[in-house]
Amino acid sequence: MPDSSKRILVTGGAGFIGSHLCAALLDRGHEVLCVDNYYTGRRSNIEPLLGNRRFEALRHDITFPLYVEVDEIYNLACPASPVHYQFDPVQTLKTSVHGAINMLGLAKRTRAKILQASTSEVYGDPETSAGELLGTCQSAGAARLL
Repeated sequence: MPDSSKRILVTGGAGFIGSHLCAALLDRGHEVLCVDNYYTGRRSNIEPLLGNRRFEALRHDITFPLYVEVDEIYNLACPASPVHYQFDPVQTLKTSVHGAINMLGLAKRTRAKILQASTSEVYGDPETSAGELLGTCQSAGAARLL
């Protein structure tokens, strides 16, 4: 393994974007720990990666603390589709809030860099008119589902 390789955690790693990110990081020579609770992610998305010795998959819900050693964290964990997050909005908020807090705590403890991702759903429903974006934007868009 090259000296520049890192151990990278990808939460939501069995989702569409997460699984492609895991593959790209492996292609760059990094070790990848894919964490997913499989609420919306699919094991079939990461099956091609399972044979790679630098890839590890862990079923885990990030609303609970995770104690691993990593250099970087990509937090992609959260249902992105209205069908999924409206099914259990409380769990969606827990994943977004408690999960982010847990990943920030892990980043602090390990001194890892962290990328916190979200979906455009947090901004609410935009209105478009003649190429202009109008409407309201809310930083807690999922909260309106409660």
